[in-house]
Amino acid sequence: MTSFGCFLQPRMDRRVRFRSSINEWGNSRINTSRAYYKSEDSDITDGVVDSLPSADGSAEAILVDGNLHNTSPWWQQFPRRWVIVLLCFASFLLCNMDRVNMSIAILPMSQEYNWSSATVGLIQSSFFWGYLLTQILGGIWADKFGGKVVLGFGVVWWSFATIMTPIAARLGLPFLLVVRAFMGIGEGVAMPAMNNMLSKWIPVSERSRSLALVYSGMYLGSVTGLAFSPMLIHKFGWPSVFYSFGSLGSIWFMLWLRYAYSSPKDDPDLSAEEKKVILGGSKPREPVTVIPWKLILSKPPVWALIISHFCHNWGTFILLTWMPTYYNQVLKFNLTESGLLCVLPWLTMAIFANIGGWIADTLVSRGLSITNVRKIMQSIGFLGPAFFLSQLSHVKTPAMAVLCMACSQGSDAFSQSGLYSNHQDIGPRYAGVLLGLSNTAGVLAGVFGTAATGYILQRGSWDDVFKVAVALYLIGTLVWNLFSTGEKILD
Repeated sequence: MTSFGCFLQPRMDRRVRFRSSINEWGNSRINTSRAYYKSEDSDITDGVVDSLPSADGSAEAILVDGNLHNTSPWWQQFPRRWVIVLLCFASFLLCNMDRVNMSIAILPMSQEYNWSSATVGLIQSSFFWGYLLTQILGGIWADKFGGKVVLGFGVVWWSFATIMTPIAARLGLPFLLVVRAFMGIGEGVAMPAMNNMLSKWIPVSERSRSLALVYSGMYLGSVTGLAFSPMLIHKFGWPSVFYSFGSLGSIWFMLWLRYAYSSPKDDPDLSAEEKKVILGGSKPREPVTVIPWKLILSKPPVWALIISHFCHNWGTFILLTWMPTYYNQVLKFNLTESGLLCVLPWLTMAIFANIGGWIADTLVSRGLSITNVRKIMQSIGFLGPAFFLSQLSHVKTPAMAVLCMACSQGSDAFSQSGLYSNHQDIGPRYAGVLLGLSNTAGVLAGVFGTAATGYILQRGSWDDVFKVAVALYLIGTLVWNLFSTGEKILD
């Protein structure tokens, strides 16, 4: 018996062709189809294949009963779990596009409305009012109701708030502050909801690279927002930035409704083979009904996450919020040069986050314990920035200073495969809540660190600013290596 073809036509076409072959054979006219295939169980299901002699003496395979598997286009054969990852990546891309556009648009807005520097600072900070509010709540909602509902809600909410920003600005400052806080509410649920989704969809062997890809969406979103906002403002005016960026959320939401599911058991199109890869033989867990707060907060690895996230974000937020000022005051770059160089760390982080993700997953697949992998990657994420920041006081040229800053952020991105992946390791059922807890500490570090930097600069120097960040990186390294684990401690 020879094999079926390397190329299969749609099912209806095959049935017609086979019936035609049989009918014509009965009339002494054999119309056969030659085909060659690699014999596998998945090629033919419940079918009987008979060999009939052909005119040249070779055997011809004819399907007498049963059907062949449909051949699907390549995009339908793409793993469903990576569809979820790409949609989460796109949501984080939009998240930071909508967040950074204000940092560019605030310049013409402040001129139009005669805002003082204090008012500008108030507007910029109003985002964090809402952002802090929904970190833990977003995790609770995601663990109880599913990540699809919560992340979808978040994107629609912050996209609508983005579109409403120009209207609120015209109505008055109080309306603008409320809209910016509302935007923070929407973006605050994004990370906990995403963490909940990936904890259910991604096996341990792919966890680091999937999270790294999603978080790199944030970095690339900043690059995209910083790159396109000036062009849109120059050509169409500052309101166009908010209208155009905000409207992209509706396109994402339609794709999210069509292709996203909170867990593998909810997806009717998920193949049995992929479900087996995702679940690894375990049964999918039911949604959380009660959050065991006392149990969660009694675990040292949970506190290692919270403290390490605070130490990590202190340095990260300082660099990202004060970097243009550092470039301008210390390196003597003009504002245009400072703005262009601000894109560099985001690009560096996007690249190195994905490199770190692949390294971490490779180490896990080769048998290194998850605990050791998380400790190695996060140690790089702490000690790398600490080293490069400590060198800034010794460099002699602006080029070397920029290189140190870029290397600092590049090594910082290895944290995506360290503490950012650890929530799913230690408590996959409560991954959203755990991310909400630790990221609340991270946001507070950003708020306090940014304010403390201004206070330090009034009385000291940039060296003092970097010394504080380096000290916190070292504390984080110590706490992480003493108390963190890659084992499941919450079930």
